[in-house]
Amino acid sequence: MNENDLRVFIDAVSHYFSQMTGRPGKVQTPYLHEDADVLAHEFTGIIGISGRKKGVVYFTTPPGLLSHLLLLLEESDKTDSLMCDLVGEIANTIAGNARQYFGPDFMISVPVVVQGQPERIRVPENCRSFVIPVNWQNHESAVIVGIQ
Repeated sequence: MNENDLRVFIDAVSHYFSQMTGRPGKVQTPYLHEDADVLAHEFTGIIGISGRKKGVVYFTTPPGLLSHLLLLLEESDKTDSLMCDLVGEIANTIAGNARQYFGPDFMISVPVVVQGQPERIRVPENCRSFVIPVNWQNHESAVIVGIQ
C-alpha cells in the first residue's frame, strides 16, 4: 500500500461519519503496524479482500460509539444484535467506498462480525498493515487495513 491507497481509507471513514451523522470523524495520524496483532475493541467488522489485491479491512469500536450512532438513527433498541449489524455495515461501507477507487478487481466479502473484546486481531503477515485511529464524539475506534 502506498500513501494514496491509505488516503482512500481515510477519506472513506471520514465520509461515512459525515454522511451518516453530519459530524465528521476526526481521523488521527495513521501508523504502520509492524506486528501481526492489533488491539481490538468490543465490536469488530471484518471485510476480506480478494482479487488482484488480497487482505483485510477491519473497523473496530467500543459499544458507546455504536449506541450513539443508533440513537442518531432514531433506533431506541440498542441490542448487541443491532450493534453487530451496524459495525458490519460500517466496515462494509468503508471497504465498498475503497472499491470505487481500486476498481472491480477489488472484491470484498460480506462482513464478518466479532463481538466481545478479543485479545488481538490478526492481520496478514505478508503485507504492510496500517492502523487509522478515528475519534467521533469522544469515542475512539480504528480502521485497520492490511492489503498486499
